[in-house]
Amino acid sequence: MNKIIFPVLLTFLFPAVLFAQMSPGALAQKDYAVAVAWEQQSGEYRALSFQAYNFARLSLNERLKDTAAAKPNCVIVDIDETLLDNSPFSAMQVQKGVAYNPKDWSAWTSLAAADTVPGALSFLKYAASRQVETFYVSNRIAPDFKATLANLQRLGFPFADEQHLMLSAGSSDKEARRQKVLEQHNVLLLCGDNLSDFSNVFYRQGKNTKEEVDRAQAEFGTHFIVLPNPMYGDWEKVLYKGVNPNETEKSRQRINGLKGF
Repeated sequence: MNKIIFPVLLTFLFPAVLFAQMSPGALAQKDYAVAVAWEQQSGEYRALSFQAYNFARLSLNERLKDTAAAKPNCVIVDIDETLLDNSPFSAMQVQKGVAYNPKDWSAWTSLAAADTVPGALSFLKYAASRQVETFYVSNRIAPDFKATLANLQRLGFPFADEQHLMLSAGSSDKEARRQKVLEQHNVLLLCGDNLSDFSNVFYRQGKNTKEEVDRAQAEFGTHFIVLPNPMYGDWEKVLYKGVNPNETEKSRQRINGLKGF
């Protein structure tokens, strides 16, 4: 009997011992590395990004056939992981074994060095050729404004100016900014890597985002264009329980929340 119990106990105790021995930074590093490597190295990431923007071009053409001419046409786009590739910042976190902090993020954005997400620039240039403006609605904050604008302008994004760049003014809910754009423009498409980039039915706390996605399924690929981002995002919010769990606890909850067999 003891010979059976001992291995079973080891099976249950080993993960706990492993978690106890690993620092929060090491856990973040281990969990994060595959996502960052996939985004930086895989052809699949590039293919999905091109696919998203190919759908955006097709959908834009269809919507231009039906739109009224009373107001100028536009698209609303998120910036991070939608237009600009911040994977070097994420790679730094993995390599140094550190969790996210605003100081490191500001150091990265101040460089204005992010490259483009595949397909993003060509799509927005095409939209501009069809007299469709672009509004850049991001949850970057005011101190990031100058460097963000410089980054977009350096890469040649159309309508990259002070009037079309709309950063957060204290709230991560983008609905007020979307409504501001709607006052003067027809919004043909929205592009983003988080569901809250499209509508605040996905933003409100307590919502089951899977159910909301099912209800809005006809919008995806036609009105809402989603870019892949396995590194971070609103989807993480549903994973964690408790008040401000640390990286060790987050890693534990991620593993415990997996569906196995």
